[in-house]
Amino acid sequence: MTDLNTPERGAATGTGDRSRPRAALLALCATQITSWGIVYYAFPVLNPQITAHTGWPVGATTAAFSAALLVSAIAGIRVGRIIDHRGPRTVMTVGSIFAVLSILIVAAAPNLPVFVAGWLLAGLSMAATFYQPAFAALTRWWSPDHVRALTIVTLAGGLASTIFAPVTAALANHLSWRATYAVLALVLAAVTIPAHALALNAPWPKAPPVPAHATGGANTVARSRPFRMLAAALTLSAFAVSAVVVALVPLLLERGFTTTEAAWALGLGGAGQTLGRTLYATLARRTGTTGRTVALIALGSLTTAALALVPGPYGLLVALSVAAGMVRGNLTLLQATAITDRWGTTHYGRLSGLLAAPTTAASALAPFAGAALAAPLGGYPQMFGLLALIAGIAALVTSGHTP
Repeated sequence: MTDLNTPERGAATGTGDRSRPRAALLALCATQITSWGIVYYAFPVLNPQITAHTGWPVGATTAAFSAALLVSAIAGIRVGRIIDHRGPRTVMTVGSIFAVLSILIVAAAPNLPVFVAGWLLAGLSMAATFYQPAFAALTRWWSPDHVRALTIVTLAGGLASTIFAPVTAALANHLSWRATYAVLALVLAAVTIPAHALALNAPWPKAPPVPAHATGGANTVARSRPFRMLAAALTLSAFAVSAVVVALVPLLLERGFTTTEAAWALGLGGAGQTLGRTLYATLARRTGTTGRTVALIALGSLTTAALALVPGPYGLLVALSVAAGMVRGNLTLLQATAITDRWGTTHYGRLSGLLAAPTTAASALAPFAGAALAAPLGGYPQMFGLLALIAGIAALVTSGHTP
């Protein structure tokens, strides 16, 4: 196995004139687990307690969380541009500070407007600390071996809910939701701020030459038909995938399964996501860029359709959930490598931010839209059928985006 920290292999260009930061990969694994686990996954665990103790409407607290995701989508464009020119160290360190402050504001919020303000600040921190800036850092430092580095970090990130959902629940059993968030903020500060400040300290390599087919700069690529079609396809796919994840438990409950059975099916789907990510590097070596994109989005459509059509038995539904999770895991890495595969690494941060903005927004809106569609469509199986159709359209759209 290639040593990801071997400095002789060089940085982005592979020329050997720059050393990769030896601790960066390990640090980003730790900070992705901690950032996602506390800023993102602690909320669904604590929200029932938040609404019960404050009297704030569930819709209002959930909307505040979704607003953070929308802020993240917009801010991510600017963050990507900064990383392209200056590197990730300052951006991710400041983002970590914002994350800690935002969680402390949420924990101390005396009323709903302050609670919302805390989540809006959290949106800025998400843009500066979640996958997109980490992907930009690894793509520049580790190219052409970036797929393996990206896989390792996303495998670590996949553990965020596994670790912090039960930890948050355990804290909440003994502390108030405010005290729980305060403790988590201290953990977040202790792990992420020093890790980003100290480990991301290598010189930022110069951008490699622009590929011949991508001349004209980031703005030219962003206005091109292939880029817009890719963005449209990934946005439709992200909407369908996010809605499926949130609606899987209601789907199984509607079919007569218990809450515990539904929760296990969802959790095992998360395990499938981790498994799927281990397979992406092999898939990338053996398939073309467009064919791989079409196939993975189409598989997402097929697994969603199967969940819509298959009423049981329970074991088969669990297997379908695991298969859908494997597809989701690959789609995460597909988006992480989409820019590099087509337009190189020169403007990765900027283009990746532009690509992530609509997909993140779609992911934020999907849970509300999915729940709203279930009733008029006649139930969750019908809603899953519509989501499968949306993902199928995305697969057709993506077949025409090759530069």
